[in-house]
Amino acid sequence: MLLIAIDTSGRKGSVTLCRGDADSFEAVQLTPLEGGTYSARLIPAISSLLQQNGFDKKDVDGFVVVSGPGSFTGLRVGLATVKGLCEVLQKPLATLSMLEAVAVTNGPAKETVSTVLDAGRGEVYLGEYRLGLGGASLEREYIVKMAEFAGQAGRLGGELLTPDASVAEFLQSANVRIRQVTPVQADQIGRIGLRKLLAGAVADVASVDVNYIRRSDAEMFSTPKP
Repeated sequence: MLLIAIDTSGRKGSVTLCRGDADSFEAVQLTPLEGGTYSARLIPAISSLLQQNGFDKKDVDGFVVVSGPGSFTGLRVGLATVKGLCEVLQKPLATLSMLEAVAVTNGPAKETVSTVLDAGRGEVYLGEYRLGLGGASLEREYIVKMAEFAGQAGRLGGELLTPDASVAEFLQSANVRIRQVTPVQADQIGRIGLRKLLAGAVADVASVDVNYIRRSDAEMFSTPKP
């Protein structure tokens, strides 16, 4: 199965051409993307990956995309692009939370893992998962003030993970046990997405939406209609 996997959730994104089956996985080529240029660079990056490796867009068997949480604009660009490609090419789509991706990539199987991501404004995104051999089972995802979470973290079961240095430093200074891990890129997204597609965990392209976890500024500061 030949896949295109995309992450535009943060300041540094990436897109990967990858392939695999139930027993193997290969990241053919990874291309980094800088935030702020996703709308201009994403489609050319996908086209270049296919051309450089001797493939046509019709050879792609499916797409994987990070649906949140993260940059509102980046997530919209990534998901809208992939939805358009899936509709035109009639290919399946798997979506993935970055919180889940960090947990699956770094957490021990058959254990509970919590992932923390910097949400800005002194807040963090938190995802709690139960890991199995086939993936992760979501307990809950939510957003909370980082200082508030520091006082509650001890109640969580299992390991606590973050790819964000600022989060790790703040929580460690508050005596919270947390392990800083390497940020997940599109190749790991592709690996997890492949498992989802093979398991039939396919998103409805027409209705799937971005997983912001919190509301956008436009929603929070808009004037209520009378």
